[in-house]
Amino acid sequence: MSEYQETIDDFLNQKRIAVAGVSRQPKETANFIYRTLRDIGYEVLAVNPNASEVEGDPCYPNLASIPGGVDAVLVVTHPEKTLDVVRECAELGVRRVWMHRSFGQGSVADEAVTLCRKEGIRVIPGGCPMMFREGADFGHKCMRFVLQLTGGLFQNGGLVEVDRASREHA
Repeated sequence: MSEYQETIDDFLNQKRIAVAGVSRQPKETANFIYRTLRDIGYEVLAVNPNASEVEGDPCYPNLASIPGGVDAVLVVTHPEKTLDVVRECAELGVRRVWMHRSFGQGSVADEAVTLCRKEGIRVIPGGCPMMFREGADFGHKCMRFVLQLTGGLFQNGGLVEVDRASREHA
């Protein structure tokens, strides 16, 4: 098994996952991911400082306000907000972060990836968990194939380098 697949599997094997960046608008990407993870059995927790409820579930203003904490955080925010989320992960001891990205920049921020490396956080700088989950839909399978083919799946030196650096600091 490749190192990047090991990191992805480790993230997806967590049961309590916060989705930072859910929206009050149900058609947004973060909400689709949130609903899908919830519907397939994950305990997902919505994070948005501007909402008290999302998708009929409680929404928390930040990670620190989630009772019982989380095992992993999926960041689906604007990239300028990603560093703040990663800082909070470091403060709370969250050791798994996935910065969502399909096409374009997504939520990946160089400074946030660097902080993950420094803090020993296993980070996935790009891609979408929907591309890697068992039973992925045809569209996400196609996106994964195209992005892998073009080398555009992971940024910032690639997932393998980021994960290796994270483990060296752990």
